[in-house]
Amino acid sequence: MTTTSNASIPPEAILQRLKDVLEDFIEDWDIELGEEIGRDTLLLADLEFESIDIIQLVVAIEETFGKRKLPFEQVLMKDGRYVDDLSVGAIADFLHGQFS
Repeated sequence: MTTTSNASIPPEAILQRLKDVLEDFIEDWDIELGEEIGRDTLLLADLEFESIDIIQLVVAIEETFGKRKLPFEQVLMKDGRYVDDLSVGAIADFLHGQFS
């Protein structure tokens, strides 16, 4: 488990840690990615996530960044409804907002 203090974390470091978590997460899945995971990669469309996978990802992110109870509803919901899909960039931007 990689943890960090609540001090400001540079956006590129957050993105890299998030990419590392995602790569570990999908390592054993039979997914053929056309390219490296990046800001525009979508969890459902590109990485074939299901709702349970998103819950597990939230836990993995909280463990990696050493901060529990992050307000993920801010990124998972819009106008009171769950978003259709979520990009890696949107998650990274959300996390940056939590650590800046």
